[in-house]
Amino acid sequence: MTLLDPRHNSIVHRTPFYYGWVIMVIGTFGLIATSPGQTPSVSVFVEHIITDLGLSRSLVSTLYTIATLIGSLALPFVGRQFDKRGPRRTIALISLAFGCATIYMGFVRGPWLLLFGFIAIRMLGQGSLQLVSSNLINNWWVRRRGIILGVAGMLAGLVELGAFPALINGLIGLFGWRMTWVALGSALLLVFLPVSIAFVRNQPEEFGLEPDGGTGPQPPSKAATYAAEQNWTLAEARRTPVFWISAAGMATIAMLGTGQMFHNVSIFLDNGLDPALAAALFLPMAATTASVNLVSGILVGRVPVRYMLAVGLLFQGLALWMALYLVSVAAVWMYAVVIGVFHGMGRTTRFVLWPTYFGRKHLGSIAGVGTAFLIAGSALGPMPFGIARDLLGSYDLTFRVVSLAPFVLAALTIFVRPPRKADEIAVGLDNLHRR
Repeated sequence: MTLLDPRHNSIVHRTPFYYGWVIMVIGTFGLIATSPGQTPSVSVFVEHIITDLGLSRSLVSTLYTIATLIGSLALPFVGRQFDKRGPRRTIALISLAFGCATIYMGFVRGPWLLLFGFIAIRMLGQGSLQLVSSNLINNWWVRRRGIILGVAGMLAGLVELGAFPALINGLIGLFGWRMTWVALGSALLLVFLPVSIAFVRNQPEEFGLEPDGGTGPQPPSKAATYAAEQNWTLAEARRTPVFWISAAGMATIAMLGTGQMFHNVSIFLDNGLDPALAAALFLPMAATTASVNLVSGILVGRVPVRYMLAVGLLFQGLALWMALYLVSVAAVWMYAVVIGVFHGMGRTTRFVLWPTYFGRKHLGSIAGVGTAFLIAGSALGPMPFGIARDLLGSYDLTFRVVSLAPFVLAALTIFVRPPRKADEIAVGLDNLHRR
């Protein structure tokens, strides 16, 4: 990307430091703002929805699965709009729609209205806002992308897994579940929406800047990094093996990880453990996820990103095997750490892999398709585990069989060749291959 006809912007140019740091804060805020559409937060409402609407647990679970699948279908379109219209307009429109959808959840009366609400918050929150917030950061950072997204993911993960569900539980106790939805949606409209309109800017090149804060001619090490950034279209990316293997790897982590956590209490009961331990699992898991998110972000650029995805897959397979042998509290804590490792690695990988391999120009389109696979995987995860448990009477055979998938994909990920373009210059080749 070149600096052609840079625009003057008073906010960008009067900021006494590189404006990418502001973008990092806004992007992190955006990742946190997805929380009302994420499963940890929605799960706090489930019991109240079941009781108030008089619905069965199986029906609500089925509606949630269908909604997540339908919501994932919109992400390729959202990605294209991100490329076409830019982050500023896209984030504003998504924030507006997500805020309204969250408020709507406070007024649902019956299964069909609930299904529509689930579709809206999953599509706009878990999917769209998360996609555009991470890609916004990717637009402003290249060399330090890993550490920036590592910090953003760590902070967002701690809030999403820890603080936000507790906040929602407290608000429900004070105001009821319906008004809590209204309060969350109002906060999106009154806080995040105006902040995003005021401070989001599309790309540094529009303002005469380079990613990571450079202006004008760059030192050789930095110039090599930008020269190595090859911009692929979605059609070109889809013709590379690494695109499909990476998408399959991230979808597998999402699918098996979600399925495993969804049936967590049942897994503990099968091992003869107190179900209360299942709730205690979240503390060490959240701490490990946040730590691994940060450390893996620091390692991006030093360790090829496909190796990091492979490590996440290996720990996913290990977690499935460990679930069969939870015989003590110590084993449970080790199990929580292993789950935290693959969640942390998975979060970092899904944020940095697409721009690392395919550049920033068509990032929205490429990441939109990749994220659609990931979310569809997470939606499908609980169902096969539950069916297999009912038919076979235990998880043993199921876990042993499905654990083969992450191990096989880890091997493929390690050995798959990173994407190359025939016209890459020599300085770019070296740098890209190390990634």
